[in-house]
Amino acid sequence: MNYTAPWWLPGGNLQTIWPALYARRVFGPHPQYRRERWTTPDGDFIDVDFLHPAVPPDASPRPLLVLFHGLEGSSRSHYAEAFADFAREQGWDYAVPHFRGCSGELNHGPRAYHSGDWEEIDWVLRRLRQGHAGPLLVVGISLGGNALMRWAGELGEGAAPVVQGVASVCSPIDLAAGGWAIGRGFNRLVYTRMFLATMKPKALDKLAQHPGLFDRQALLAARDLYEFDNVFTAPLHGFRSTEDYWGRASAKPHLHRIRVPALVVNARNDPFVPAWSLPLGHEVGPHVTLWQPAHGGHVGFPQGPLPGHVRTMPDAVGRWLAQAAV
Repeated sequence: MNYTAPWWLPGGNLQTIWPALYARRVFGPHPQYRRERWTTPDGDFIDVDFLHPAVPPDASPRPLLVLFHGLEGSSRSHYAEAFADFAREQGWDYAVPHFRGCSGELNHGPRAYHSGDWEEIDWVLRRLRQGHAGPLLVVGISLGGNALMRWAGELGEGAAPVVQGVASVCSPIDLAAGGWAIGRGFNRLVYTRMFLATMKPKALDKLAQHPGLFDRQALLAARDLYEFDNVFTAPLHGFRSTEDYWGRASAKPHLHRIRVPALVVNARNDPFVPAWSLPLGHEVGPHVTLWQPAHGGHVGFPQGPLPGHVRTMPDAVGRWLAQAAV
């Protein structure tokens, strides 16, 4: 990926914050979605948003582009709408499955979502595969990308009947390194506070649903993602501690097991993902392509004159996936 940030937006933090808040997301009409509610295997639910109106059917099966969003993201995140715009231009179908509790309504079960939830990825992709005859191309953003790559590594050869290509974008595939980075300095003051501002209220709503699920005072006292995960994410999803969760859920140790075309994109100035933690060529298998541009921030990759746009990364990733499906 030959990407260079515009001169007026230097540094990883500006390249992260400005695109999410102010950059142009689409070149065409604002994406409209049709929502389906799916019952999960454990009796809970997720909401899946499909680009609407769907592309009229023709003689040849068209690709379905699936996007798994990042931490506290949704189909209305800047990157999700940019990918929707790309899919519309290409004449593809497009779907955004929401992780539990991320579609605007709290899920029912005594759990939420987490970075290594490859089992959730698995049943969602298999259901989408059953309903679509054309290629299934999948991209995961940040947390969603780690979970997607964790799934691809876990399944190995078994992923090939389900998908034709996968890509992760700015994913903290070494969760301990990402947790360390976001818990320091400016990141702690800005990004950690932003995430906890929505994650804590949702966790307290979950406690109201399921009294005694976790220690309320410990959650209120959490000041970073490490402490939050130790109280909430880890124990609710079968992990002993934050260390156990971050270690077992990270995709990086499993990249060499992937047996479908896979693209791993990480900007080297991403404030959430230290450059020293990124995989090297000898650490991944022959099916994995690494893109590690110097610029881009965390899911930013702005381009063009003020206010800029964020279509450059979806276009590059989408075209790579299209080639992978050939």
